[in-house]
Amino acid sequence: MPGPTLPGPLVDGAWLEAHLGDAALRVIESTSYLDPSTDPGKPYVVRSGRADWEAGHIPGSAFADVNGELAEPHPALNFTFPSAQRFAAAMSALGVEDGTVVVIYDRGGPMWATRVWWLLRAYGFDDAAVLDGGWDTWTAEERPVTTDPPPGRVAHFLPRPRPALIASRDEVLARSGDGAACVLNALSPAVYAGRENRYGRPGRIPGSVNVFAQHLLDPASRRFRPEAELRERLGAVGALGQERVIAYCGGGISATVDAFALTLLGAPDVAVYDGSMTEWLSDPALPVEVD
Repeated sequence: MPGPTLPGPLVDGAWLEAHLGDAALRVIESTSYLDPSTDPGKPYVVRSGRADWEAGHIPGSAFADVNGELAEPHPALNFTFPSAQRFAAAMSALGVEDGTVVVIYDRGGPMWATRVWWLLRAYGFDDAAVLDGGWDTWTAEERPVTTDPPPGRVAHFLPRPRPALIASRDEVLARSGDGAACVLNALSPAVYAGRENRYGRPGRIPGSVNVFAQHLLDPASRRFRPEAELRERLGAVGALGQERVIAYCGGGISATVDAFALTLLGAPDVAVYDGSMTEWLSDPALPVEVD
């Protein structure tokens, strides 16, 4: 039987609760945490949210580790874009394949959920949405919670890579002075301006513009702002109507919030620079810009 039809890439709790019994629905929690680091060379330490999921989660949901099975192991970088084989194995284990519909959520997000949404999109899977407000709104609305494990599922995820959704360091370097492209920084204004140094050197990729990912969300509910407000904030920096938009951040996570918001507004094929500032600043020859 065909799965439920998503109303778009963003769904609310009422829609998800109404479809929890659908056999083709897959719900994925993707929570991670960035804990303070005691190592001056590292801006944070990644901690999986699996323990929180085990303590209580949306019924039927499975857990996906964004820095584990959904990332390619790398000696220096977190959250590296996974190989097709690795990603297909992870999605298959979660029961995701053609004919299923996926809703992703996280806690305190939505950047972990939008990261998984973007990974699915980059591998050619479009029947996926983010739960607006995530776990926080779900529990605030007193919707059902369980500690039961998800049902075991056998699936075969078929990756169909879309290279246009991934930007390399070389492309970003070439595009940083290109008037036909918008290189969009999703970090805080203080980090963007160079007033706060989180990644080894202060500053930003030259020529890039800034829309802080958190500014696209309602500060109380963590839900996405209305479309008109998203359009105003992203349009003000020239991120709408461009031939090419490349979003970046520190490690390719909060950049997916900006990419997701642009997709909500109808922007096609917004790319993410996966290595972002962590990779960029590892090469002292690459330029940075400060205010």
